[in-house]
Amino acid sequence: MTEIYSPKKKRGVGRVARQYKYLLFVVLIIILTMALWSASKVADKRYQALLSTTIFDRYGTPLSIKENSKGHYVNTLENLPEDFKKLLTRKEDKYFYYHPGINLLSTIEAIYQYARDGKTGGASTITQQLAKNLLRNELERNLTNKLQEAFYAFGIELFYTKDEILIMYANTVYLGNQVQGFETGSYAYFNKPLKETSHGEQLSLLATLSHPNARNPWTEVNTDFALALNERIAPEKDFIEPKKTTNYSFQKDSWFELRTAGVTCAETCYTTIDEALTEKIRGVLNRHIETERDRGARNGAIVVIDPKTSEIIALVGTKNPKNTQDGDQINMALEPRPIGSTIKPILYLKGFMEGLRPYSLVVDREYKYGIATGFPLYPKNYDGQYRGEVTLHEALSNSLNVPTVKVLEFIGLNNFYEFLGGKLRFEPIQDYNSYQYGIALGGLEMDLLTLTHYFTLFPKLGTLKPIRILRDSAENFSLPPQSNIKTEQIVADEKFTQLIHAIISDRLSGVDQFGLKSNLNLTAINYGVKTGTSRDFHDSWVVGYTGDFVVGVWLGNTENKPLEQITGQSGAGAIWHDTMSLLLESSYNQGTPITSKLITMFPIGDSNEWGLPEDIIAEHQKLMLEDTLILSPYQNDAFEFFPGITIPLKGAQELDWSVNGKYLGTEKSIEFKPDYAGKFEIMATDKNSGEREIILISVLNPQ
Repeated sequence: MTEIYSPKKKRGVGRVARQYKYLLFVVLIIILTMALWSASKVADKRYQALLSTTIFDRYGTPLSIKENSKGHYVNTLENLPEDFKKLLTRKEDKYFYYHPGINLLSTIEAIYQYARDGKTGGASTITQQLAKNLLRNELERNLTNKLQEAFYAFGIELFYTKDEILIMYANTVYLGNQVQGFETGSYAYFNKPLKETSHGEQLSLLATLSHPNARNPWTEVNTDFALALNERIAPEKDFIEPKKTTNYSFQKDSWFELRTAGVTCAETCYTTIDEALTEKIRGVLNRHIETERDRGARNGAIVVIDPKTSEIIALVGTKNPKNTQDGDQINMALEPRPIGSTIKPILYLKGFMEGLRPYSLVVDREYKYGIATGFPLYPKNYDGQYRGEVTLHEALSNSLNVPTVKVLEFIGLNNFYEFLGGKLRFEPIQDYNSYQYGIALGGLEMDLLTLTHYFTLFPKLGTLKPIRILRDSAENFSLPPQSNIKTEQIVADEKFTQLIHAIISDRLSGVDQFGLKSNLNLTAINYGVKTGTSRDFHDSWVVGYTGDFVVGVWLGNTENKPLEQITGQSGAGAIWHDTMSLLLESSYNQGTPITSKLITMFPIGDSNEWGLPEDIIAEHQKLMLEDTLILSPYQNDAFEFFPGITIPLKGAQELDWSVNGKYLGTEKSIEFKPDYAGKFEIMATDKNSGEREIILISVLNPQ
């Protein structure tokens, strides 16, 4: 049977065929798009692998750049300066903003050249160069690699913006000397971020691209190529030869203290450290150590903390992190040393919490304490003098040791141990019982960072916040070393910290000990400061604060050898003064007030004194006064007998003295001269009140 031709049927078959073609085209487009998307994801993964973990200061200055998978260092750039962007595209790819990843004409020329000569040309776009860097094809140039790079370039262009591509390229170019990326190169060769570079400096970086090992800014020919580049792409501007660095470290000096403190970041992070300020402060330390070198000072440390946030602004633990001598490889900001009298504000704070007040009276005289060593302790003031009856304000202002021991005795050793370990979370390096009353005399060891952190109590009015060392994280890497403050801790009611601040901000009351002119005097007002000198001048300390910053200073040497008469005021005090002056002229000085609204001043005797509005003055004033008649000798004292021995008897006032019932005389102080060895009963009687006191002493024959 003959088939009848049907135009309508043929049109139907053609329609189906076209539909299949369209479908196939769509499928191919989808497959190609997915392949390009996959290529873009591979590119991103490879890009991330080429970046370094960088640790920045609070303002974006790199402190430490780690090697990437290529052994290069990358300080990642997030934005390209507009002037540099124009120069870059003019040099490398003037049609960058118009092509889809490859320049077709240039690619055809490159293929023809390869077919003719077996060599590829240099017609790659910026996107292709980026793909080359990501695929690590820099050293092997062939047609296969060029085609692969072109495919990746399409994928990158399809899924990234032009500006994102420029940033990726800017962070992956190699500039010689293990330097990768324009931001890294800017720091390495000119010691500044790219955004601060001059026209000449930018051209020097761009001149490096073609031959990074032979033409980088540390080579002599770099300037010639940069000048030629200027004539080609920016003839409208004058080329000024840039001033270049001679070397560069990918770890700043300020990284030393963070590294030795255990600060690490798995990913790029920002610290709270101000690198520029830190190095200025290190310069202050270095200058003063050189001044005090003849008196034994070799090392020092300075810590600056913002009391409002507990952020560490500056951490200096050595005068020179690059020096391998003088113990400069030890971070002394973290090393515990006896803190001298800097413990006193903390001790008096606890005393005020227990009922004492600045106007409370104490008798500054010789006392005897039995301690765990079995040997008696006779506390002495720094100058060896006793001042009789003084207020606690006078005692703390003039850093008197004997009244401080009496304050600790009033508080109770175990009570103060509990305060240190409980409220302050302090971890001593020895058992508390090994210190006993030696705490009041400065024997407690503490590192400078911990001590400075504790002093934030006073501008922060009784509250301790955990130390912050990272800008965007609460991780503090167990800092400070001897304290475990993990959450905000209310240590004391703010009214008691205001009493302490009223005393240690009173420069006039400390004239007896520190004089009218001293390193502790600043142009600022409403600041507090406390000095400390450890036994035999081994350590010189000062910690002081305003409402905006707390500054702690230690001066000494890593060998723990005594200094030559360097006190807290004369040694660390001079460093503290210059550091505070530097900060007072900085943006950190916001004039934040330290309030005293919860305390008041009473007229007491011929002067005025600080206290609390609800105080019953007579009760708080006499809490530490004793009715002791015999000041020395002490109960059960033993003396070695020898012919002509004289034992001085000292009383609180004029007394009737008798020994073994035999009247000796009526004096405030009198001499007893035993003519044999034995036990003696010393009795003193107040002839006005009839009150009497008896002690027993022994005079022993020599062994």
